[in-house]
Amino acid sequence: MSKRISDPKQLEALRAESRSKLDLRGQPHEVCVTLHLGTCGIAAGARDVLGFLIAELGSASAGRVTIRQSGCAGLCGQEPMITVSDATGHEYRYGRLDHAKVKEVVTGHLLGGQPVSRLLIDP
Repeated sequence: MSKRISDPKQLEALRAESRSKLDLRGQPHEVCVTLHLGTCGIAAGARDVLGFLIAELGSASAGRVTIRQSGCAGLCGQEPMITVSDATGHEYRYGRLDHAKVKEVVTGHLLGGQPVSRLLIDP
């Protein structure tokens, strides 16, 4: 059950938190992360991965990252999966994700700028 808001400061904090989450899905930024939410991805846990990814990027204030959703990418055995596209258009695919792997991709690739090679999927 949700907590009752009893103070304008609580409402402002909730507004700021919601805006930061919406900014991740807003205008294109330097890096775009696409989470594949086809039936196979959802069955493999992609919704949980999406929630964790949003939380990780939100807490890191990753203003240069946009999160998008798409359907199946045709690699059902690799789900849950994300595709990271950089400003040059190069794509990196990460598969069989869980919370630990998402944290590693966020820290190493999305914030650090270095792809996590051991987690990459060969196209």
